[in-house]
Amino acid sequence: MISRSARCLRRRPLETQRAQVQCIDEDFNGPDRVIVGDVVVEAFGKQRALRSIFTLNKALHQGYLARLLLANTAAIKQYDGLKHRGDESDARQLAHLLRLGLLPEGHIMPKAARAVRDLARKRMQLVQQRTAQILSIESSLSRHSGWKLSSNRIKCLRQADLDEMRLDEMPMLGLKANVAVMQALQTQIDGLEKVLADYCRTEPGYQLLRTVTGIGEVPATVILLETGGIERFADAGNYASYCRCVGSAHLSNGKKKGEGNTKNGNRYLAWAFVEAANFAVRHCEAARRFYQRKKAARNSIVAIKAVAHKLARACYHMLKTQTPFCVERCFA
Repeated sequence: MISRSARCLRRRPLETQRAQVQCIDEDFNGPDRVIVGDVVVEAFGKQRALRSIFTLNKALHQGYLARLLLANTAAIKQYDGLKHRGDESDARQLAHLLRLGLLPEGHIMPKAARAVRDLARKRMQLVQQRTAQILSIESSLSRHSGWKLSSNRIKCLRQADLDEMRLDEMPMLGLKANVAVMQALQTQIDGLEKVLADYCRTEPGYQLLRTVTGIGEVPATVILLETGGIERFADAGNYASYCRCVGSAHLSNGKKKGEGNTKNGNRYLAWAFVEAANFAVRHCEAARRFYQRKKAARNSIVAIKAVAHKLARACYHMLKTQTPFCVERCFA
């Protein structure tokens, strides 16, 4: 924990172990409470540190912290010649950058919006698990009976339909297990989609996104919840980069010398815009012509990504200016 005075709280680094977090909890709730101006937390993905983030979030809402900042560690470069490096030296480096106003920050979504966004991500996780069950059923039917059913027909299978197939006992038990799991997942997915639809339909941005060719209810929900406040993006290029819809190349003297981190961004937004691009190419003549031009010049993958880039830039301007979608301006 660091403040604008560039000093570590009580001269010790913020540990992520359970005992240290418990000590921080006691510091907040005890008589010798510590008031800190700003707290910077490094972006991480370790499960064991989530409790410390919960503690800091609670302290922020109770007024013990002025601000809680998320440091973008990918954009912070320390001197490589250090002989010793640890949590305390990292904390002092972050405090120094914060004091100079040079700290690269990440976005922390508000608590209420974060809960709904996580619910949308849970829905996508369940859909992936349902797809795994469908593929397993399709493979089992092909191996044991030679039948090939489409995914839509498999989704409509019931226990009575399986009994009519007259397969052997062991394959039948496996199919019934897959169908039961698939139906249970479908029930949960339908319930989550209803909750998400009720929440998003009251948002003005949702209605704007539904005017875009290729964006249905689910992609519109994902785009709205994952984007958050559109004002946090400086321009359309930044938003398209966050959606993983831009290329990456390191050039020198007109020659390509390498690539950057093409995966840097939001994978859920990348999925939503690629999904929308595929539907736009099918149902929009302007998008189809743009896709065919790009495909003739490069390949189909790059062409779909180019359509997704166009849609991402259009969605940025729509959410920024609160104007409906215009296909002529998008694919001009």
